[in-house]
Amino acid sequence: MKKILIFYGSYGGGHISAARNIKEYFETNNSDCVVSMIDCVEYTNKIINKITTKAYSDLSKYAHWLWRRVYNSSEDGWMSSFSNFFNRLMANKLYTSIEEFNPDIIISTHPFSSQMCAILKQKKKINCMLSTIMTDYVEHNQWIILHEFVDYYFVAHEEMKTSLIKKGISSNKIYVTGIPFSNRFLQTHDRLNILKEYGLRDDKTTALFFAGGAFGFGKKKLAILLKTIIDNFPDLQVIAISGKNPKLKKFFDRIVHDTKSDDYIKILSFTDQVPKLMFLSDLVITKPGGLTTTESLISGLPMIIINPIPGQEEENATFVEKNGAGIWLKKGEHIETVLDDILSSDSKLEEMTKKAKSIAKKSATKDICEILLNEINEKQKITQ
Repeated sequence: MKKILIFYGSYGGGHISAARNIKEYFETNNSDCVVSMIDCVEYTNKIINKITTKAYSDLSKYAHWLWRRVYNSSEDGWMSSFSNFFNRLMANKLYTSIEEFNPDIIISTHPFSSQMCAILKQKKKINCMLSTIMTDYVEHNQWIILHEFVDYYFVAHEEMKTSLIKKGISSNKIYVTGIPFSNRFLQTHDRLNILKEYGLRDDKTTALFFAGGAFGFGKKKLAILLKTIIDNFPDLQVIAISGKNPKLKKFFDRIVHDTKSDDYIKILSFTDQVPKLMFLSDLVITKPGGLTTTESLISGLPMIIINPIPGQEEENATFVEKNGAGIWLKKGEHIETVLDDILSSDSKLEEMTKKAKSIAKKSATKDICEILLNEINEKQKITQ
């Protein structure tokens, strides 16, 4: 029996989603695996977890300038020193969960748990294999503290591997697999049936608009964005997802009613049908979280990127734009200009779609899990 322990953090949705996707693959494809998932910060200190997750949410929503300072300082500054101190303090408590479960391997999808486990290995409290899955498109130094005690790093693309090697990490530890995603994004569907289900047409370009997660953008700016699309692009049908934000949905519903655009603008609240919606769409308007970016690329969707959080999301946006798979709508730029550039000719949208598909890594989840399973098997052979 293979015992796999996955640690994640609840700052944003990407870390936990990556952990869930890995867990799902192991459990679906391997009957001899026992997998446990633990929020590393909540487990070590529920109060600190509550305070820090609230702080992250508020800063990313309302104070981008302050979050930028925190992010940069956590790379190499006072915040970095504080994080390192906190992780050393909490590592011993995390050890309790490791000792109870006795895993063959630990997988971290958050830098805090990666550090805590490396600290425990440095102290010789644990000797199991450690692996780290980076969930964005540029590495941050918090991921690689005490990297000599981590056995495997899984990264999104080759440039990240090159950067990690320059920072002193052995190349044979680094695997360019991509970021793990749900198998649902690899499924095919009857596009005409889905369009009919949502009351949409097959002869129009379809944009998927993730509005609910646009922290810091505000209802007014989001409303202007949607209204501008309605006023300028009558041949573009839009599925706008307001998420768990009933006030935003009500705001959007009013715009659709006032503009009499309900036949080609569809407003949804939170939905678990994102894989199907991405399958039928031609492009996506969204923030560039690590997982959303991955899912968009896997689905072959060019991205119009709005309001990235300073730090990791801005770096994700830069990666996508540099590779021709999206356009970052920066301050002072207008959605109508960007959309007109993309939609004015079929070749532009087609070219961006090809770019998105070319940098997508469709076997990321499978590759990560199979690499680790092989390593567990080899180690078990040696110890038998």
